[in-house]
Amino acid sequence: MEPVSLVATTTELLEGLHQQGNRGAWDEFDRRYRPILVGFLRRMGLNENDAADVAQETLACFVQAYRAGKYDRQQGRLRSWLIGIARCRLADLRRAKGRRRELRGESAIGDVADDADTESVWEAEQRQFIFEQAVRELRQTSRFNERTIAAFERVVLRREAVDAVAAELGLSPQEIYNAKNRVVERLREIVKRYEE
Repeated sequence: MEPVSLVATTTELLEGLHQQGNRGAWDEFDRRYRPILVGFLRRMGLNENDAADVAQETLACFVQAYRAGKYDRQQGRLRSWLIGIARCRLADLRRAKGRRRELRGESAIGDVADDADTESVWEAEQRQFIFEQAVRELRQTSRFNERTIAAFERVVLRREAVDAVAAELGLSPQEIYNAKNRVVERLREIVKRYEE
């Protein structure tokens, strides 16, 4: 996966989308929002393939509406607009699947999350995406050695026992804690920059 430039603000990105033929802005928009949309839709109950399809339809609808001038920042946040588009596409998919279930004699009623639930799901997916990008940047730009990063990933992300990881990596438990703290401190800096 190509790294995402989270340095460009949403405002800068949207301004770039208005420029005719600015393929870079559209590519950046896709890299930034497609993973969040797919994760959001997976949490809304779709399988990986359906989530990817609905994310694609959401982005296509966004492009059409944005080019038609339908997005007004004064009316709300971009993520709220994307969530609305995604929910409509999700409802379309569920209606289509419901019609197929009805033809088989099954219930066509599906669960539809309320606005507060969808906002919190979106925020969780966005945080996860930012964290993954921060870890990717950490790996590419930090001076941490591979053992330090491996210790962090195994103890913090995979929740493996410190003593077991220390033994396998040839480190003391104190070295594992020190490595974890250094990596966490650097990750916080990267995440904070992305969130700003």
